[in-house]
Amino acid sequence: MDYDLVIRSRRAVLPDGTRPAAVAVSGPAIAAIEDYGAPLDAGRDVDLGDLALLPGLVDSHVHVNEPGRTEWEGFATATRAAAAGGVTTICDMPLNSLPPTTSVAALEEKRAAAAGQCWVDVAFWGGAVPGNESSLQPLHEAGVVGFKCFLLDSGVPEFPPLEPAELRSALASLAEVDALLIAHAEDGAEIKPASGRDFGSFVASRPPIAERRAIEKVISAAAATGARAHIVHLSAAECVAMIAAAKAAGIRLTAETCPHYLYFAAEQVPDGATEFKSCPPIRDSVNREALWRGLEAGVIDCVVSDHSPCPPEMKSFGSGDFGVAWGGIASLQLGLSAVWTVARRRGRTLDDVARWMASAPAVLAGLTAKGRLAVGADADLAAFDPDETYVVDASRLLHRHPVTPYAGRTLTGRVRQTWLRGMPLLEGEGEASPAGRLLTRG
Repeated sequence: MDYDLVIRSRRAVLPDGTRPAAVAVSGPAIAAIEDYGAPLDAGRDVDLGDLALLPGLVDSHVHVNEPGRTEWEGFATATRAAAAGGVTTICDMPLNSLPPTTSVAALEEKRAAAAGQCWVDVAFWGGAVPGNESSLQPLHEAGVVGFKCFLLDSGVPEFPPLEPAELRSALASLAEVDALLIAHAEDGAEIKPASGRDFGSFVASRPPIAERRAIEKVISAAAATGARAHIVHLSAAECVAMIAAAKAAGIRLTAETCPHYLYFAAEQVPDGATEFKSCPPIRDSVNREALWRGLEAGVIDCVVSDHSPCPPEMKSFGSGDFGVAWGGIASLQLGLSAVWTVARRRGRTLDDVARWMASAPAVLAGLTAKGRLAVGADADLAAFDPDETYVVDASRLLHRHPVTPYAGRTLTGRVRQTWLRGMPLLEGEGEASPAGRLLTRG
């Protein structure tokens, strides 16, 4: 048969392993996977040679901040940055947009704001906050991929945290429709006020016990209700054993970590360098090693960005005060390179990276057509040079503000092209207008 597009690679990262293959595309979907040299009729035949062909990444933890705080980021800039980083699907968090996505009306407002702006596909998380339990199942029916909650102050007043009883009640409601709750798991009672330029003092103000106490609450509530729960941006590696034990006991729990926790160590962060501030914080190199082992063992399920940008002035560059700077790291465009830089040194493969950053986040978000090179899946693809190195020039990044802790770092692995449902996205042959779709769960 005739195909619209064939992409050949000697290093195609398929669900059953990496091998030479030709991926044939008809319309928006993968129609066949054949031998690398198979004669195939196609409107366009692209031979990547030794460049790797990855499934488009799925980043299930992105703060786009539109509508309401578009000066922080926005759908147009976030999705361009995603495409440049090999990410073909993002899941937008319910905060820090105004209004937050805590009702069907707010979801509709956010979808209207995103319409026509997105260069990659976009799905949406709903929010679970005090007083909106009656909105959870309607939001589920409207197609959100799950619900985000905080167990301490979120940093924005319109998205307050759930108390333990509210957490259990929300999980019970979500269990009725088998919906997922994802939790920012830090316990405010264990966190101390932070101030000043010393990064070590900031890290000490948010100790591992703050994560441990909050994760204990999530595990207890998930066990009591039978609901699905997920821990976002795990930083404290001492919690890996507890998560493993919960999984072994049959509790429906998953967890993620982020590129910055796997790449950086607290010892590397200069005083006053507030571009490194995140909550929970980057911890020391011993903790980083333990996080990697938890990921490699399968206890930590996926790696996603927690891309949480803000205007530069909110990072307090004038003072470098970690107490007042916004806690969020911008890395949507760089996550694949950052993770691969360390993973290859550890002897890990592109199969591992594709599982952590494409297939596992797709499964988490219930996006069944995403995250794998397989017949019937969306033709979301990334050409990746795993051997090229480059120095990060923040001014060339595509998210709204050129602020990132990766500036000046030498990373390994560069995305050469990204295809969304068979359409090329990057400069030179990209679409004339944004073609991303607004997704619903499934």
